[in-house]
Amino acid sequence: MSPEQIRAFLLHGRRTGKLAVAMKDGHPHVMPIWFVLDGDNLVFTTGADTVKGRWVQRDGRLSLCVDEEVAPYAFVHVRGRATVSEDHDELLRWATLIGTRYMGEQRGEEFGRRNAVPGELLVRLTPDRVIAESGVAD
Repeated sequence: MSPEQIRAFLLHGRRTGKLAVAMKDGHPHVMPIWFVLDGDNLVFTTGADTVKGRWVQRDGRLSLCVDEEVAPYAFVHVRGRATVSEDHDELLRWATLIGTRYMGEQRGEEFGRRNAVPGELLVRLTPDRVIAESGVAD
């Protein structure tokens, strides 16, 4: 996929990302996330005291896969480094954009306020490597 196709794929509908991190004991941990794009960066929120939140604060290396769960089974895999912020205004802004994407215009602000609270992190994943496959041919 071209960069434009990758962006379109990531922004299509309400696809979730599957975020992979390592637990403290080394076991892999994969959880779905809601995200939006800011340029080439993927932006999401997570609790500071979750496995994801503790990992990103401790290490910052992340892998994320967004896939199409029906034929042609396309996917985009992003590997990179994350930065975190607890700035309330930025958290509210991005949490509202994320809430709007996944819950619709009428509930975006509600989900933004719900997720822009103390103990939440704004995470920005900057890609180092992207692998994208458009899926199998019919």
